Amino acid sequence: MNIREEVLSIIEKNSRIDVHELSVLIGAEEIVVANELKALEEEGVICGYHTMVDWSKTSIEKVNALIEVKVTPQRGLGFDSIAERIYKYPEVTSVYLMSGGFDLMVILEGKSLQEVASFVNNKLASLETVLSTATHFILKKYKDHGTILTRKYEDTREIITP
Repeated sequence: MNIREEVLSIIEKNSRIDVHELSVLIGAEEIVVANELKALEEEGVICGYHTMVDWSKTSIEKVNALIEVKVTPQRGLGFDSIAERIYKYPEVTSVYLMSGGFDLMVILEGKSLQEVASFVNNKLASLETVLSTATHFILKKYKDHGTILTRKYEDTREIITP
């Protein structure tokens, strides 16, 4: 594995790691690692840094939905222009082109089921190239972006028998 792949593998799991610790893990000079990070950002390989929050453990109510969307691709543009129109909405967190029965997977976040339903009805389904949608509400997250969110309590006390 080259330095680029090593940097990406580590920061994908921990974007808060500092350059010094990263350089120790990789076994490279700090300046080399810092330059590699800068180059990866400039090339658009690293697109951003995110913090994963388990909102169910806060007082803030959020509803997440997966929406499968079937569209008519536009001549000369394919799916890109409709995907761009959809991802510009602030409530949309992700848009993916996919294979199967639907063309796009849209992931969005709202404050309530009604807010998500309103988005689908008033903004998404009303787009002229959208043929149909199927909305799925996320009821509980067990694992997200490789991180397990629901840990079972394990009793780690030692058993002592007389």
